[in-house]
Amino acid sequence: MKVIRYPKKEDWSALLTRPALDARSLERDVARILEDVRDRGDAALRHYARLFDRVAPDDFLVGEAEFAAAEARVSDELKDAIRLAKANIERFHAAQRDQPEVVETMPGVFCWRKSVPIEKVGLYVPAGTAPLFSTVLMLAAPARLAGCREIVVCSPPAADGRVDDVTLFAARLCGATRVFKLGGAQAIGALCFGTETVPRVDKIFGPGNQYVTEAKQQAAKTGVAIDLPAGPSEVAVLADETGVPAFIAADLLSQAEHGVDSQVLLVTTSEAILDATLTELDRQLAVLPRRAIAAAALENSKAILVESTGAALELLNEYAAEHLIVATADADEIAERVVNAGSVFIGNYSCEAAGDYASGTNHTLPTNAAARGWSGVSLDSFVKKITFQKLTRDGLRAIGPAIELMAEAEQLRAHKNAISVRLEAVENR
Repeated sequence: MKVIRYPKKEDWSALLTRPALDARSLERDVARILEDVRDRGDAALRHYARLFDRVAPDDFLVGEAEFAAAEARVSDELKDAIRLAKANIERFHAAQRDQPEVVETMPGVFCWRKSVPIEKVGLYVPAGTAPLFSTVLMLAAPARLAGCREIVVCSPPAADGRVDDVTLFAARLCGATRVFKLGGAQAIGALCFGTETVPRVDKIFGPGNQYVTEAKQQAAKTGVAIDLPAGPSEVAVLADETGVPAFIAADLLSQAEHGVDSQVLLVTTSEAILDATLTELDRQLAVLPRRAIAAAALENSKAILVESTGAALELLNEYAAEHLIVATADADEIAERVVNAGSVFIGNYSCEAAGDYASGTNHTLPTNAAARGWSGVSLDSFVKKITFQKLTRDGLRAIGPAIELMAEAEQLRAHKNAISVRLEAVENR
């Protein structure tokens, strides 16, 4: 990690820049893949499966026999752990349900809003350098709770042409209706446009690398909704002298091992914590199975020493991390002052891995500073909020003249007439 001590505020913007591919090249490559999938359908998907995944599946759709075989290969202990996580995720997301509340804005004028499930959702489950089956829990469980009629999962196949066993078990457990052996930008294209095999969906969910994120953003321009910009993973840790270096290092590495394009950030008020954490990083990194990936991510990462927790918080609110861990003596109070973050973890024992798997909150979160304006996935992500209104005769009489005046002022005579003809009919009865 690069160490920066007491940076000037005018240097923060450059200091907090995320690693990124060349944007023009990325946009061009993804646009070409999406166009090819739109024009050639399954033929394009087979081409990219051979090119990128080095497999040529006879059928992209996972069959019943494959589900059964996958489940048989998953240990009972892991199944129980997944069921526990699913229960916590469902409990947290079920509490987000709302009930329509009818508001009488004035006598005879009634307005309300109702949540209606999105009918067809597509869930992208990454498996590039590691199969992230936990993403199935985070997306399929709330989709089923919300009442989505069709839940389509796409996940890249391994070298043997199969989707990860645990991913298939989780998909079946959480109520996915179909699972396809598809990854990368081509999977997003299939969900966006539909092919002979893959259905077009109404909204696409799921994290991924920069190609997947770019594909989702381009897909959104065609009219398909997306959950949020969720690209390479990141974590920031705010620590004072009460932080535990071993914990901090473990949290930084838990995100760094996601991919070489991940970024981790330590912001601390303590030189001793900074030095001890760097030592711990070296010690823990040495024994990680994915140490090459984590080490590459650490090259894009920074440890920053600042004067005060106030300055640290201001810097981190500007950074807008996907995950923010607050490891300070006054962690609860500091957390209340966070305004830009995907998810906040309070105190030394609230590790980010808990949110990734089983605490109950969703781990599909905005990255690359999108947390300044985006929220993470929730039950609301899987529904549309439709407003309703009903006017009685008395309500029309009460509100009608004001609407006529406003429509006249905007020179929209047909709008005014829509009220006038009704008022005339009411008065003549």
